[in-house]
Amino acid sequence: GGGGSGVVERLRWRLQGRVRGNIQQAQGGDARGPRLRVHRRVAMLDYNVLGGKCNRGLSVIDSYKTLKGVDVLRKEETFLACTLGWCIEWLQAYFLVLDDIMDNSQTRRGQPCWFRVPQVGLIAVNDGIILRNHISRILQRHFRGKPYYVDLIDLFNEVEFKTASGQLLDLITTHEGEKDLTKYNLNVHRRIVQYKTAYYSFYLPVACALLLSGENLDNFGDVKNILVEMGTYFQVQDDYLDCFGDPESIGKIGTDIEDYKCSWLVVQALEHADESQKGILLENYGKSDPESVAKVKDLYKELDLETAFHKYERESYNKLIADIEAQPSKAVQKVLMSFLEKIYKRQK
Repeated sequence: GGGGSGVVERLRWRLQGRVRGNIQQAQGGDARGPRLRVHRRVAMLDYNVLGGKCNRGLSVIDSYKTLKGVDVLRKEETFLACTLGWCIEWLQAYFLVLDDIMDNSQTRRGQPCWFRVPQVGLIAVNDGIILRNHISRILQRHFRGKPYYVDLIDLFNEVEFKTASGQLLDLITTHEGEKDLTKYNLNVHRRIVQYKTAYYSFYLPVACALLLSGENLDNFGDVKNILVEMGTYFQVQDDYLDCFGDPESIGKIGTDIEDYKCSWLVVQALEHADESQKGILLENYGKSDPESVAKVKDLYKELDLETAFHKYERESYNKLIADIEAQPSKAVQKVLMSFLEKIYKRQK
């Protein structure tokens, strides 16, 4: 709610202040050079970490409240939950800064990608590394004495590795060598999505909340699986909206066809197309001229992929509901349902 985001906003400044302190300590002294670097680094944090919807960070707080069965957390609990929430937002910023360079993107969240900003360029690579290292420093500073500190470190490391592996798979299928649509199938799509998006967007916030609640993550393997499935469903929605969504609602113009992405739609098209339709796909997919894009979209409509998506959406939802209801803990059920309700039938 509105009150929640006010708390988060205040804590952001508190945390940003501590990060500033961290940066100053790391630079040592207060000569003009270090001061300039501090200023630049804070500007880099503001540019890349803010401006998103903060869904992942806010999910830590909401999930922690639900697991504890309270409407309001104590001050210290709120601070720790917000700190982990911001660590996830930093992890996301780190991925996006580097992602945009690898994809040669132009804009992100309605402004130029960080590496496109004058005088930043490829220094953005180092900035990405700095963003990632802030997470370790913040975790060390605020969680070192906690019994779950090692589990937190392991969790962030595991999720980072999974996400980087998903990004690698995405890059090599999209960019490497000759464009070859025969490499694309549901299995490849699923692996990219699960690794690249689902772990850090869906599992990580809930895992943080579980650790804050004193739980052992080894006991929640099925919760992890449900959240990864939810993340897969979320990405399929994204793939669908990229082509069939309203750019006004989504806030961006989809470019999956032009970018030769291993999208759920192209995988479905390849599965259901006859030889001549496959020919149209092979001829036009991955080209940036509007005519080629239009031909691919027409083919998607001809194959009635909108209906196929709505069927997939219904079936995924029903399976997720069944899996959630099989959870022994009512609090865990509630956490999972709140995630599902946020994304079911979304338009943006």
